[in-house]
Amino acid sequence: MTDRLTQQDVNGTAWTACDTFRGVVDPAQYKDYILVMLFLKYISDLWADHYEEYRREYGDDEERIRRKLERERFLLPYVEFKDAETGEATDRFLADFYALHERRKAANIGELINVVLDHIEEANKAKLEGVFRNIDFNSEANLGKAKDRNRRLENLLNDFAKLDLRPSRVSEDVIGDTYIYLIERFASDAGKKAGEFYTPKQVSRLLAQLAAPKAGDRICDPSCGSGGLLIEAASLVEAAGSRDFALFGQEVNGSTWALARMNMFLHGKDGARIEWGDTLNSPALVENDRLMRFNVVVANPPFSLDKWGGKEVESDRYSRFWRGMPPKSKGDYAFISHMIEVALPQEGRVAVVVPHGVLFRGGAEGRIRRALIEENLLDAVIGLPANLFPTTSIPVAILVFDRAREKGGAREDCKDVLFIDASRDYQSSKNQNALLDEHMKKILATFRARQAVDKYAYVASLAEIAENDFNLNIPRYVDTFEEEEEIDVAAVEKEIEQLEAELVEVRANMKAYLKELGV
Repeated sequence: MTDRLTQQDVNGTAWTACDTFRGVVDPAQYKDYILVMLFLKYISDLWADHYEEYRREYGDDEERIRRKLERERFLLPYVEFKDAETGEATDRFLADFYALHERRKAANIGELINVVLDHIEEANKAKLEGVFRNIDFNSEANLGKAKDRNRRLENLLNDFAKLDLRPSRVSEDVIGDTYIYLIERFASDAGKKAGEFYTPKQVSRLLAQLAAPKAGDRICDPSCGSGGLLIEAASLVEAAGSRDFALFGQEVNGSTWALARMNMFLHGKDGARIEWGDTLNSPALVENDRLMRFNVVVANPPFSLDKWGGKEVESDRYSRFWRGMPPKSKGDYAFISHMIEVALPQEGRVAVVVPHGVLFRGGAEGRIRRALIEENLLDAVIGLPANLFPTTSIPVAILVFDRAREKGGAREDCKDVLFIDASRDYQSSKNQNALLDEHMKKILATFRARQAVDKYAYVASLAEIAENDFNLNIPRYVDTFEEEEEIDVAAVEKEIEQLEAELVEVRANMKAYLKELGV
């Protein structure tokens, strides 16, 4: 039986391939080349594995084999080059990784990789249209002049040739997890530049569990990045024994949108609808000229986004900002308003990561916050530790909204807000702190129990929040003050006298030693 590759095997080889670009190309850019090549290698091995399986079933009937493969997942077409004068074919090969590896020493290898990707995209428009449009393997600006570029691409192809990613050797989960592993490593290495497309896995997992997706739900992330949060939400439904869910997302950055599409494919979620565009100014998840509605809406939107388009959406056709127009220099409440409006009335659940300023800033934000509280939509405020994100070291919070608390909803009688201060529970590390499973379990257990816990959680009535002028700053509700130990002044004075006496003795001894040494 063929030995199966472990997660560590695949992760290690894929990360080693990054050496081709380290020190030459910024991680925020070379991530695209690495992830696209991993994607190409995987679909090439997947195709080859299934091709051999169906060949045993259908013999040499290639057309029948290809039709079956296309129906199941995707199609790898053929690439054909013709002589410009005679029109005769000069080269014809399957658009896959192996054809490129055979031609790795070609002077135009960058161009050949682009051609293969274009053909794959064209043959699989429903699933992959536009996915490779922002990647250029023939770019002098990114990869250097021809000689250096060709050497780097040859090394890259050689590195990935070492990986056998056939389903008979490695599971789909391993490939998907390697993709997430690489995205996480790129975010860590590139810091702020690359962090925008990645939410730490433990935060994504916590956010998904707080939103509690279930079978039959439509799940949306309006600022989905590379799609990790949607995958975490889907995994919860699958862990409960169901694949009955639908995933939707939108992402403004073109290359990050492409990562999300490939990420969905690698995790077997290629039916997900991931749109490219600005959610606040041009929402694309629309049906019948109305915003689509979802059972679960989760997001880690950009913190306090400046110039988010406040002026442009003053006359928003979807009336998302009827509670008030967020300030033009901070888009936090623009995202929150959008998320609540696309959550299903009387049942939709929303979980969103926000900077702490969202909890207490005044002006337009204060008015919107008050309206949301008075509508009885806010369910919980959860403070997280600082330095969890590659993009910022500031502490953040999670806001949970539940439209089932609206009039007519199943929880309309719930008239309080749960505050949790989890800011002191984390594993410290040099570059970035982390939430461990034990920390997440504690948060979730407290969230579900919805009861006060000394120094950790408090359930505040709406009247109490109103008395605090609708300020949600967590220390106003969760008392984490630790009383100092009572100091015995007499004992301290006695200890000081003893230390002074010892110091006199030490100085006398030191003077004697120096005298003996003739100093």
